[in-house]
Amino acid sequence: MPYEQITELPTRVKSHLPLHAQEIYLAAFDNAWKEYADPKKRQGEESQEETAHRVAWAAVKRCYRKNPRTGMWEEKTAG
Repeated sequence: MPYEQITELPTRVKSHLPLHAQEIYLAAFDNAWKEYADPKKRQGEESQEETAHRVAWAAVKRCYRKNPRTGMWEEKTAG
């Protein structure tokens, strides 16, 4: 079930991530959905959806981090 627009993302994604991070999540999820359609490409017994969500969160975490004090996701700064 790839997402066509940000409004379709799960609530936990929309309510916790800034807009740019949501865009990253959507693109990564949709790409992973296609890439891991074949169960042989997935690890263990994960479903296609579980794998796509895991890949999407990993993509977000490359550019964003959760602030431990505020709990808000913030873009990583260089340095």
